[in-house]
Amino acid sequence: MKPRALDSSNAALFVPGRLCLFGEHSDWAGSFRNGDPSIAPGACIITGTDQGITATAAAASDFEMVSHLPDGSVRGPFHVVMDGAALRHAAQAGGFFSYAAGVVVELWERCHSPGVHISVDRMDLPLSRGLSSSAAVCVLTARAFNQVHQLGLSVRDEMELAYRGEVAAGSQCGRMDQACAYGKRLVLLGFDGDAMTVQLLSSPQPLYLLIVDLLHHKDTRRILADLHTHFLAPDTARASGLREALGRRNLDVIAAATTALTDGDAQQLGALMIEAQSLFDRDVAPACPSELTAPRLHALLTDSRVRELTWGGKGVGSQGDGAAQFVCRGSEQRDVLINHLWDRGTMQCLPLTIRAGS
Repeated sequence: MKPRALDSSNAALFVPGRLCLFGEHSDWAGSFRNGDPSIAPGACIITGTDQGITATAAAASDFEMVSHLPDGSVRGPFHVVMDGAALRHAAQAGGFFSYAAGVVVELWERCHSPGVHISVDRMDLPLSRGLSSSAAVCVLTARAFNQVHQLGLSVRDEMELAYRGEVAAGSQCGRMDQACAYGKRLVLLGFDGDAMTVQLLSSPQPLYLLIVDLLHHKDTRRILADLHTHFLAPDTARASGLREALGRRNLDVIAAATTALTDGDAQQLGALMIEAQSLFDRDVAPACPSELTAPRLHALLTDSRVRELTWGGKGVGSQGDGAAQFVCRGSEQRDVLINHLWDRGTMQCLPLTIRAGS
């Protein structure tokens, strides 16, 4: 992996968000099989979102980044010299650019790459809504260095750097978020200790989804910390329930959802979302009730008009009152649902169509 000098050309980049259709939290849960083989492997199904991060990147002596956010504000410019100690300090200091700095730490330690200037020109991906905005930034950072300096990294390499960058910045995330690197594809991921498998899926017909931003804060770090604590607690009923929900029961749902997707069966897909949410509420949410009781989410899931227009829905990402997702009964029903939720005035709708063959 030998970086080119600073005469590299500019790179135009787009990385979407990541919607976890099924299997949230099973990525980090499955990683614990390294120390305890009684834990079941993890699995999830994800797809890229229509929304994402658009940026340009160019060679630079140091690492520099500026971001234009969805609300019109600007963060940065952020600047740090290409030095291992300085980059690690920036990653561990927290703040808006810490995850990106974590990725650059990993790049520096692998190949001592020259720097890059990244300008995030447009971001229509909501932050802290379970759509992997932080992972998208990390993948974008790895891809910027890869393309500007022609490092020859594969998509899997970019995902690995993005994951390790988040960990270097103090996140307890698993490996599913970085699959946004595959773009708008249906991806089935398997997690067994440190090993991860990737299988691309496709639907024979369009599926009309709607992501609903509940416009409410949730603390993802708190959710992950609490679930980790209970998951690893020995010989407790809560640990047993968590392991079952994120393990064997999740694998059953994933198998059925894979069939529904590859058959293009929207009705079955929605029914499985209802089943997955019920399982989550019973066996996972009690481990972090302050964040996962999610009254806004559940009020929406039980709304009679929503039920008329959808086959089913569930929470997004780490769950909580960040966002919801629904399988709509058709494109027209999705438009009606958007208008219904718009009239309520407390939510933002993000349509997502899984197109035939993708």
